[in-house]
Amino acid sequence: MKALVLSRGAGTRLRGSSLPEELVPVANKPVLEHGVENLRDIGITEIGVVVGEAEHEIAEVLGDGTRLGVSITYLRHDASLGLAHSVRIARPFLGDDDFVLYLCDNVIAEGIGHIADEFARLRPSAHVLVGKVEDPRLHGVAEVDENSRVTRLVERPRESGTDLALIGVYFFTPAIHAAVDAVEPSFEIIDAVQWLVTHERDVRAHVCSGFWKHTGTVEDLLECNRELLMGLRTDIRGLVDSESRLIGEVVVEEGARVVRSCVVGPAIIGPGTLVEESIVGPYTSIGADCRITTSGVADSVVLNEASVHDVSGIEKSVIGSRARVRFQAAA
Repeated sequence: MKALVLSRGAGTRLRGSSLPEELVPVANKPVLEHGVENLRDIGITEIGVVVGEAEHEIAEVLGDGTRLGVSITYLRHDASLGLAHSVRIARPFLGDDDFVLYLCDNVIAEGIGHIADEFARLRPSAHVLVGKVEDPRLHGVAEVDENSRVTRLVERPRESGTDLALIGVYFFTPAIHAAVDAVEPSFEIIDAVQWLVTHERDVRAHVCSGFWKHTGTVEDLLECNRELLMGLRTDIRGLVDSESRLIGEVVVEEGARVVRSCVVGPAIIGPGTLVEESIVGPYTSIGADCRITTSGVADSVVLNEASVHDVSGIEKSVIGSRARVRFQAAA
């Protein structure tokens, strides 16, 4: 089995960050990397990554995949057509193999092992991951019978008898290629899967029972950060001086220094970062080569090379890479 990861890098709606959504870090790791690890953990090592204008930035994070234990092939796709079009342009890479289509701007805390096992056992033409939502009108949704068979898919329905939204993980057999060809020119993946349903192919749904979230807003990103940090285990590779306190589960990465400070876990201090005379955490991820001095930061994500000086009470914030935040007295 192969995987096709969609990482077009068309921009982000996150205030304070110019990164594509999938490269914004959650628990000090880009969302894209979490997705690749989920694929690797179910045994997939051949991954095609569909890239657009952010190809260079994405390649800098993933490289050839060796660091993550996979092999990555980059597939350039500049046209702003539907997801099914990405499947079409990736056909030479996919061949006649089963594959996973994975939208990498989602965080799925429990991974995708359960749906992978079901797909291997049942091998339907398509197997979609779904999750319950409060307002189905904002999502593509799947109507499912008592045997987990999909009976209909609808994009942002005005009225719906289901609260099961498509999360963005699809397991396919090669049957999907005929469906993609059939729905041209829409090239929407939901239309291709509906084509399979209409033509009485076996399409199943697996309900995600754990945490999942799209990372398109600051609020969602921070919620994902909290969730993943809750699985943290203390690991001190950097320097923590004798005047500092670590409370709870804290990671201090190599080259980081905690000086006359208090870090309350769960929290991560990235490599090369200095925390001095400050209070950090809980639920805070500080990236690489940052400077946090005489400040207080909690429930936040601080991107690489940012600095915070003489500012207390920062909470529920995303501080962009290379940003400078400091107290300035009124004139």
